[in-house]
Amino acid sequence: MSSAIVQLIVLAGVAIFLILRLRGVLGTREGFEKPVVPVAADPALRNRRGLEVIEGGVDADITDHVALGTPAAKALAEMKSVEPGFSVTDFLRGARSAYELILTAFDKGELDKILPLLSPDVYESFVQVVEDRETKGLTVQSTFVGISELALVSVEFDRSTSEAEVTIRFVAEMYSAVRNTAGEIVEGNPNLIKHQKDVWTFARRMGVENPNWQLVATGE
Repeated sequence: MSSAIVQLIVLAGVAIFLILRLRGVLGTREGFEKPVVPVAADPALRNRRGLEVIEGGVDADITDHVALGTPAAKALAEMKSVEPGFSVTDFLRGARSAYELILTAFDKGELDKILPLLSPDVYESFVQVVEDRETKGLTVQSTFVGISELALVSVEFDRSTSEAEVTIRFVAEMYSAVRNTAGEIVEGNPNLIKHQKDVWTFARRMGVENPNWQLVATGE
């Protein structure tokens, strides 16, 4: 066996070893919110990057999104005291993805795809709208472009039940048009960007193994 072939075999073995090590370190991640990380017992981890509640200090993960000393900031701090692994930044990133997913599925009438993200009341209200569209023979043609604005409006936390509610204002850009059975446009313009404005409230019980947030209220 030539030395060149031996070198190739050695390099291939090293590459496979590195890939396996990287997978072991990085892992995979799915869902609206990352899993709870039990960091409360380790002060060094609690203070890492300022993401967790820092006793006597300012938590940048909170003040980056709401003003210090406001009811929302206090509620977020209480949420972190119950669940130290909670990150406001990660939550808002997940809310951004959930908004696009829910809005797109709603327009297509594919509510089964977003059922875990909806509370029973919101799901039923969505079903009524979709069924009404189908009865009238209407279809929605939409293309999601992106979110131009995302702002945290309010936060409420009930310490007795550990229930948290976070209200977010979204402004999205999208192309949207409603067509009848003849294919005629009865609303919107498929060639003109529409600014979609929504105020949504997500809820979840903090400190439990289930990391999933649900949409519990919608408004404009």
